Amino acid sequence: MGMGRESRWEKDAMTVEIGFALVTAAALAAAVCAVVAAPALLLGLSGPPRRDVLVAGALLGAAAGVWRLVRVLGRFDARRRQGH
Repeated sequence: MGMGRESRWEKDAMTVEIGFALVTAAALAAAVCAVVAAPALLLGLSGPPRRDVLVAGALLGAAAGVWRLVRVLGRFDARRRQGH
């Protein structure tokens, strides 16, 4: 792809890829958060230990979601630059 304007197809492909990246990032973040937080909920933890596990789940989930988003969009950009 040169320095010219993007075609409609390229814009549509980019929109689909961004949507895919956001949906899969959100799903991964929710899954990681649920897996990490499950022991706190299932074992009936309370007080600071419960809060710590839930915060850890949220942070790890967010990190996993951001990682997935960056990975998918980076891979898409690399393919686009190669002309695929």
